[in-house]
Amino acid sequence: MRIDIISAVPQVIESPLETSILKRAKEKGIVEIVVHDLHDYSSDAKHHHVDDYQFGGGAGMVLQIEPIHKCIQKLQSERKYDEIIYMSPDGEQFTQKTANHLSLMENIIILCGHYKGIDHRVREHLITKEISIGDFVITGGELAAAVVTDSVVRILPGAMGDMASALDDSFQDNLLAAPIYTRPENYNGWKVPEILLSGNTKEIDKWQLEQSLERTKLLRPDLLDEE
Repeated sequence: MRIDIISAVPQVIESPLETSILKRAKEKGIVEIVVHDLHDYSSDAKHHHVDDYQFGGGAGMVLQIEPIHKCIQKLQSERKYDEIIYMSPDGEQFTQKTANHLSLMENIIILCGHYKGIDHRVREHLITKEISIGDFVITGGELAAAVVTDSVVRILPGAMGDMASALDDSFQDNLLAAPIYTRPENYNGWKVPEILLSGNTKEIDKWQLEQSLERTKLLRPDLLDEE
């Protein structure tokens, strides 16, 4: 899989991509992640500006259409992309189901907004999918893009040492994960549930499912209403 990330401030996203599972997945050749600096596609030879004032007035600068279009055109001339994604608070809510769907794709582009946002013509003519990581606003789409990238890459075959761990994650079956524990068995009088120490795999599986259902009903009942 290849993920191309377009950003006006690429240094914001570079660090998260060089640690943990993402770093190992890249080293194994499971995924190729390339960050593109939008300033490299600016038509402003002197200052390399990629933003300008809004037509009609209003506070905040807007990312221009030309450098974004040039970057996307260049990438599309090199390979076919399954999705061109814009990280936006207006987009569909990012879920585990979305991550699972994206993980099946071969090539995707993620465009990070910044400042006030991007020229709307980009969204009208170039973007195929808009994604939001929540109903809040952050400085730019870079951190949101890192969240999506991490969520997608970690479930690619071979990215994790134990794929069963990914399958047991919260939301994979529209359920929250059961409580987990490790040593010591008794700390400060706080004990690990006896069932987990029993070695009875069947009963442990039953307990974990019951706990998942109970926690989901209590904390996220909306998940049980989803298909």
